[in-house]
Amino acid sequence: MKIAIVGATGNIGTRLTKEAVSRGHSVTAISRHPDKAHKDAKVTAKNGDVTDPKALAPLLAGHDVVISAVRFSESPPGNVIGATKGAGVKRLLVVGGAASLTGADGKLVFEHLPAEWRGEAGAGMKFLDTLKGESALDWTFLSPSAMIGPGERTGKFRLGGDQLLTGADGKSFISYEDYAIAMVDELEKPKHSRKRFTVGY
Repeated sequence: MKIAIVGATGNIGTRLTKEAVSRGHSVTAISRHPDKAHKDAKVTAKNGDVTDPKALAPLLAGHDVVISAVRFSESPPGNVIGATKGAGVKRLLVVGGAASLTGADGKLVFEHLPAEWRGEAGAGMKFLDTLKGESALDWTFLSPSAMIGPGERTGKFRLGGDQLLTGADGKSFISYEDYAIAMVDELEKPKHSRKRFTVGY
């Protein structure tokens, strides 16, 4: 497939790029720092900014799918959604957040977050709400576990719906590398059309 990844040089965007090209896909890596994009024959790095949806749309045109891996607080959800629709791309996958998941206590993860994390988390929840009202796109929103960071590419993880996944050790974690596997799996074999799902150990 031809994949456009917006935010391709971030922690998750880089792993998504590597995972996609390792499976034979072609990636247009879009970011404000294209020089930092993963170097591969199947990667084309382009300068693009989610805060300028009119300029972003032409960069997305001609792709089979768009993956958004940008910080939610950097732009309103309409920017990515509008640019994707403006480009004529029908499918949008979004690197989501965990704040809108429900924990074991029945409360949203958001309610347990420190104040300094709530701006980005709240923007992510707004993005998901906006997607739920979007009928023109075939969208998917993948929420990570409560914590996500560098780790191993194991290929061994669980998928869930709206409930936070917690391991036997009591921790809710997923590595960037395994998150990328779950996202590209969904890209290749869609099982969560117009849905949110989550991944964790």
